[in-house]
Amino acid sequence: MSQNSTPSLRELEHHGAFIERHIGPNDAEIALMLRTVGYDSLDAMTDAIVPGKIKSPAPLALPQSVTEEQALAKIRAIADKNQVFRSFIGQGYYGTLTPNVILRNILENPAWYTAYTPYQAEISQGRMEALINFQTMVADLTGMDIANASLLDEATAAAEAMTLAKRSAKSKSNVFFVSKDVHPQTLEVLHTRADGIGIELHVGDDSDALNVDSFGALLQYPNTFGQINDYKALTDAVHARGGLVAVATDLLALTLIASPGSWGADMVVGNSQRFGVPFGFGGPHAAYLACRDAYKRSMPGRLIGVSVDAEGKPAYRLTLQTREQHIRREKATSNICTAQVLLAVMASTYAVYHGPDGLRRIAHRVHRMSAILAAALRKQGITVGPDFFDTLHIVDVDAAAIHAKAQAAGINLRAIDGRSLGISLDETATRADLVALAGIFGAKLDDIDALDAATPDALPAALRRQNAFLEHPVFNTHHSEHELLRYLRSLADKDLALDRTMIPLGSCTMKLNATAEMIPVTWPEFANIHPLAPANQSQGYQQLIDELEAMLVECTGYDAVSLQPNSGAQGEYAGLLAIRAYHRSRNEGHRDICLIPESAHGTNPASAQMCGMTVVVTKCDSNGNVDLDDIRAKAEKYSDRLAALMITYPSTHGVFEEDVVAICDIVHQHGGQVYTDGANMNALVGVAKPGKWGSDVSHLNLHKTFCIPHGGGGPGVGPCAVKSHLAPFLPRTLGGEGNVGMVSAASFGSASILPISWMYITLMGTEGLRKATQVALLNANYIAKRLEAHFETLYTGRNGLVAHECILDLRPIKDATGISAEDVAKRLIDFGFHAPTLSFPVAGTLMVEPTESESQHELDRFIDAMIQIRDEIRAIENGNLDREDNPLRNAPHTATMVTASEWTHAYPRELAAFPLPSLKLQKYWSPVARVDNVYGDKNIMCACIPVDAYKEEAEA
Repeated sequence: MSQNSTPSLRELEHHGAFIERHIGPNDAEIALMLRTVGYDSLDAMTDAIVPGKIKSPAPLALPQSVTEEQALAKIRAIADKNQVFRSFIGQGYYGTLTPNVILRNILENPAWYTAYTPYQAEISQGRMEALINFQTMVADLTGMDIANASLLDEATAAAEAMTLAKRSAKSKSNVFFVSKDVHPQTLEVLHTRADGIGIELHVGDDSDALNVDSFGALLQYPNTFGQINDYKALTDAVHARGGLVAVATDLLALTLIASPGSWGADMVVGNSQRFGVPFGFGGPHAAYLACRDAYKRSMPGRLIGVSVDAEGKPAYRLTLQTREQHIRREKATSNICTAQVLLAVMASTYAVYHGPDGLRRIAHRVHRMSAILAAALRKQGITVGPDFFDTLHIVDVDAAAIHAKAQAAGINLRAIDGRSLGISLDETATRADLVALAGIFGAKLDDIDALDAATPDALPAALRRQNAFLEHPVFNTHHSEHELLRYLRSLADKDLALDRTMIPLGSCTMKLNATAEMIPVTWPEFANIHPLAPANQSQGYQQLIDELEAMLVECTGYDAVSLQPNSGAQGEYAGLLAIRAYHRSRNEGHRDICLIPESAHGTNPASAQMCGMTVVVTKCDSNGNVDLDDIRAKAEKYSDRLAALMITYPSTHGVFEEDVVAICDIVHQHGGQVYTDGANMNALVGVAKPGKWGSDVSHLNLHKTFCIPHGGGGPGVGPCAVKSHLAPFLPRTLGGEGNVGMVSAASFGSASILPISWMYITLMGTEGLRKATQVALLNANYIAKRLEAHFETLYTGRNGLVAHECILDLRPIKDATGISAEDVAKRLIDFGFHAPTLSFPVAGTLMVEPTESESQHELDRFIDAMIQIRDEIRAIENGNLDREDNPLRNAPHTATMVTASEWTHAYPRELAAFPLPSLKLQKYWSPVARVDNVYGDKNIMCACIPVDAYKEEAEA
């Protein structure tokens, strides 16, 4: 727009559009960066990077970009189609009151929701402390020795417990016993998981477990109908046969009833949703798995542990990081990659805020209200089950008539069958709710206090909790809002998230999660819908889901999408299940070979193994490309058994491979299907569609390409997109029809965060989505070009260009100086940067992905840091810096280090703290020095650090 010309209305509207808010560089900066790379337009550069045979001939058939106000108005109209009833359905999902201080300062705070998985320990101390709180909370309440830092949902956590029992039990049986009184969604997911790995499920009455020869058993406590049973004798019987006992339970109930650990359970799973995390139509919610110490090295998922830093101070880190999908690969029984960190942080902070006394008070209130309601119903002649915490199992009634009355009163109850139903109370229940619920059954509650005084508890006396829990000071300190606010701020200040700096992680796409996209998530119309609410109450959700699925179909070129998988690894698993079911439907169930390139992420072979496939690894050539000749040879060798090929495109090495169409053709010629990992879809949207070049199925990462934030390592959403012939084999919904069972507990996975991706696509429109992809390509190539004189880019594609990420090869530097890629990663912390992806997919390298939302200013800031680091390495090469005592080996430098009265290093303090002048204006200080990984794995401690440790440090 010329300074002297009068702009048109259309020009003015265009310049106010969201596209310019999302994409970091403005048009002038884009032009300058294009000149640096050697092109005069984004289209010319795109043509030079992307093979012509895969490029989309037409723009995306999506609407044009709209303003934030317009998009919010559109999604508000969708949200208003949902009806928020009072839901007392239970079945693993309960109403909860999210403390406003947690809502505003965690769920709605970008310092928490834009952080990444804590692989770089030094800049993740805050979120890891919150996760240690989660682990301690779960271990204390369940009576287990150790708990992990969250799993995806209760049903998949139960499936993980099943496979953990299979790996760990002494019994050689292939049978896993499951109580028929577990939640229905848990049973669904167990059937899906057991089928793929050849485990036989025996579902029956609890008493059957006394006689069934099994390697393990899963019990629900309290069970899905609310009853609290004594499982001590049953547990002893399973143990006597060499089996292990897993228990699905409720954390709030465990504040009042005996922990499973106290009566012999080996593993405990469940969901922390009712600790301050809304229904959200089923997710995301943080599940957990806790176990005896003997099984900690086989635990699935992430585990936060305590180590020491270079100064000997306590420091948190991911411990036992060689998770089994990476070290066991095709022999793995778990493909866990994503946790639910943001939700685990909310749940643990809920416990910190309320403390043990507060949690007991909440639980007692819920139980008293349940007992009072049961007493009122019994007075009316209604039969209510015995021994419960919060859930009433009501039998011998006209269930349809009761439900109709409840619906008319704006209340949802649990549908069980024609003669029974369930009512689950929670902390949101009020006295008015009790009156209304009793009235539905024709009972009157005129004097609640009098009935309260006359009604005993319904907890079995022998199963009342006797021991204390949450005794650590962190759970007994921050009970005022002011104290909690300051505690949360202190944790967030320790971390680096996208609100502070670029996170240039290759293959992880850390991009802007715009505020407008986040706003609808906490609207009651999305947050407060129970996943099992009647369909007529969730019409808005259904519209949102239908529209988002259609958007993703258009972006990918596939024909159908399932939004059920709640992580990328779950999406992989769902895609391979669809391929397996497709072959079976054609009487080709013998097809079991899955070809996977050696460069693949560890979840690829793990997912294939979980579907009962046999993994055959294929080679990569010297340029990092999939070896076409090797794929052809192996496809021919296993022609009769070929089920699938799994590839990542653009490749794991960050280039557009030329032969992808030929590869698809080879696999199809031999009867196989092509699975394309969608991790790198950010290089494709609006440019090319995998469903159009021959691929049959992909998972997508909505927490990457489509703007759902990473949340410190979760939530994620991994939709599975397929061509039409695979559509009948997508996961079915709970109670729905389909050839393939559920892969997640909720029918639509992490539904409450789907508005984020809907908003992103709506805001960007067809033009914005393509431009975002092109700028992502430009930013990566700009970094590679500006750094080429300092660091070699390991792999390039056509015309010497990379895709949306570049791999910097530091191996020659290590050979010459001893400085490793890890040293560079840690030194970047001193410049205020999260490190690029370290040593993946090639050891000794850094993989950089800047994303389209990073401005030229931020890219240049990163480039300046990398050039300064290279100069420091040159100083080591020429002898001006010591090979051992230098700023890279000692990074990161804490404020304590550089302000100490004595400075013993051979380089100046200023170089340590302020290697660039700009850092004197704004400086991030790492809260800990370099963390000792070896110490952490040798001295495993995965609960809150005793206060004495801090006292000893202060005294020292």
